[in-house]
Amino acid sequence: MNSNIRLLVISTSTIHGSSFLTYIKDDLVDFIQTDELIFVPYARPSGISYDEYTANVQTALADKGIRVSGLHTYSDQKEAIGQAKAIFIGGGNTFLLLKTLYELDLVNDLKAAVAAGLPYVGTSAGSNLTGLTIGTTNDMPIVYPPSFDALQFLPFNLNPHYLDPDPNSTHKGETRETRIREFHQFNTQAVLGLREGSWLHVENAQIELKGTLSARLFQQGKEPIELQPGLLQF
Repeated sequence: MNSNIRLLVISTSTIHGSSFLTYIKDDLVDFIQTDELIFVPYARPSGISYDEYTANVQTALADKGIRVSGLHTYSDQKEAIGQAKAIFIGGGNTFLLLKTLYELDLVNDLKAAVAAGLPYVGTSAGSNLTGLTIGTTNDMPIVYPPSFDALQFLPFNLNPHYLDPDPNSTHKGETRETRIREFHQFNTQAVLGLREGSWLHVENAQIELKGTLSARLFQQGKEPIELQPGLLQF
């Protein structure tokens, strides 16, 4: 991994009993080390508008003195990424997010900026983009990006919002673990299941699992293993 890369890879923006970004806000502010960031609203959860989504982030971070601007408001988005102090890519539909970034020809700009040290915060869909591909997202493919290749900062795939099987459930459909096993019938990269309330802090080529919960690591041809909070080895 490039030692310049700094990532905050968050499973979800909202946990049960808490409002948007509340549980992760202090860590986010400490991580970006700046009072302004550019927000990328292209995943559009529930079809929310770019302006409304950006305003939600601004409201959530206002008490920390963080000024938030939406990437969609810039006439030259490539230049905006190049001059940004920090970037935050929000959750929603991963297919729509990646398709939009490819259409706007911003994928390589994001890669270059983060490789040069731009702090990157992702939640849910934005976290999916930090892996090798988006092939392990939970989202429906409502649109078709030209490639499933993601930003590839991390040497594995992500499955945010990872859910363990409920032994009391009467649901007979596939579990998350079943779907990831299906993925590994055709793909070799490891998949890290991030439970809600967990996140990865990536800095100096080290990956640290944060929060109180373990993460579940899936590797082709092997039984899944639980990874406890702390530095991860791959």
